[in-house]
Amino acid sequence: MTPGGFASGLATLVKNSGRASLWLALVLALGLGGVLSLSLAPLHILWTLPLALGGIGVLALRAVGWRQAALIGWAFGLGYFGFGLSWIIEPFQIDAERYAWMAPFALVFLAGGLALFWGATFALAARWAVGQRRLLVLLVFWSLAEFGRAYLLTGFPWAGFGQFWIDTPMAQLLPWIGAQGLAFLTLAVCLPLALLRRKPVLALSPLVVTTAMVLLLPAPPAAEMTTRLVRLVQPNAPQAEKWLPKKRWEFARRAVELSAKGQGTTAPQPELIVWPETAVPQLLNHADETLAAIMAQIGGVPLLVGIQREEDGRFFNSAALVDQAGVAVQIYDKAHLVPFGEYVPFGDTMARFGIYGFASQAGAGYSAGAGPQVMDLPIGTALPLICYEAVFAQDVNAVKQRPEMLIQITNDAWFGARSGPYQHLVQAQMRAAEQGLPMLRAANTGITAMIDPYGQIRENIPLGEAGAVDALLPKPLAATLYSRTGDWPVFLLCIALGPFFWFRGAAVARHS
Repeated sequence: MTPGGFASGLATLVKNSGRASLWLALVLALGLGGVLSLSLAPLHILWTLPLALGGIGVLALRAVGWRQAALIGWAFGLGYFGFGLSWIIEPFQIDAERYAWMAPFALVFLAGGLALFWGATFALAARWAVGQRRLLVLLVFWSLAEFGRAYLLTGFPWAGFGQFWIDTPMAQLLPWIGAQGLAFLTLAVCLPLALLRRKPVLALSPLVVTTAMVLLLPAPPAAEMTTRLVRLVQPNAPQAEKWLPKKRWEFARRAVELSAKGQGTTAPQPELIVWPETAVPQLLNHADETLAAIMAQIGGVPLLVGIQREEDGRFFNSAALVDQAGVAVQIYDKAHLVPFGEYVPFGDTMARFGIYGFASQAGAGYSAGAGPQVMDLPIGTALPLICYEAVFAQDVNAVKQRPEMLIQITNDAWFGARSGPYQHLVQAQMRAAEQGLPMLRAANTGITAMIDPYGQIRENIPLGEAGAVDALLPKPLAATLYSRTGDWPVFLLCIALGPFFWFRGAAVARHS
């Protein structure tokens, strides 16, 4: 079926008024949201973009009143987030006896909550505009809603529209406009396809012009490499086994063996070894002998390791640089914590009822660190990111000193073995491309990777495999436009366009 035929069919289905047609529109919106989620990793089926966004544009134009539009937008978001974030049920399966019953509620509440941003957007567009102008208003307020999703209530930009474009020529725009800019461009290109049947030239022009501009962009050059060798270690510890008394040290020993490979041979030795998040199953406060023993076995190569620590009764999820003597000479404490994962509101009170963050059972859970912090490593200056922190472009931009690289240590075993780890990797690639900096990524179960400053993966260890990879460190690029401005230009563009479309749309609505 052609896009025009599809749009025509949708219009016919929702043309008749009445409750039955509303329910049909909601079912279609829900299905279109699920179709759109296929554009996310690991599938990246990009032909779903014009189909889903053009289709939801048709439904938005046909919605009668802001209430109906709100329901259609919410149903579209529910379908998209419900399918795209289905990995969220995985943490509840780790301790299934206690938590499995919560999984469906978590998925529905998360998807339904995020969909409220979209429902409000569709309602505003219907309230203040009629006719094809409604698509313009929808573009502006939908883009602003994605800003809200990324920033408000600690933020959750996962499954943003910019993530569709990694490993395509469109990703070359990340250093200029960032993920939010790509999201705006995606909507600007695809929403007009709702007019394909009535105004094909107007509908196709944004798509044709944008495609031509992107194809004319020169391919990025090959990343320049330094001579510094880094070893990234992936012990592959399933989350259900990671903290078992009989197995937790087995994974640490595996990491030691992987780190020590090639000792005593003529093979080049690394200048830094990186272990993933919480790789040492012991508090840093009591780990002096453990770290000294590890360093002795890995030949004294400096080690950046994920480990937990305690200070004044507060617990931190940390990254520590360990020197040849086994001393933690630099420590970074994770600052952007996962709600209900690493902490719960009123944690000490909730603990009395047996409710903890999944990743910590220390009363209120982890405490947040001071914020972004550049570490001085043997291979250069680096901004450490622990797991979830790599999702937030604004956190990476918040650091005052520009580092020479990004380093993410993570435990993606929480995300299962389907879409979650792949979607997390894509966001790490985006942070590298936005900043023009290489990203060193060590993941417990995968995907461990060396990512160049264009966001391309150079070396990796696949999901679910134990291993170590030696990789040369790419050189950083000059500071990008996005690293200097962040999301402000795209945000201000939306703010500037909003009143224009709002008031013009309101005037049309009053005289219609």
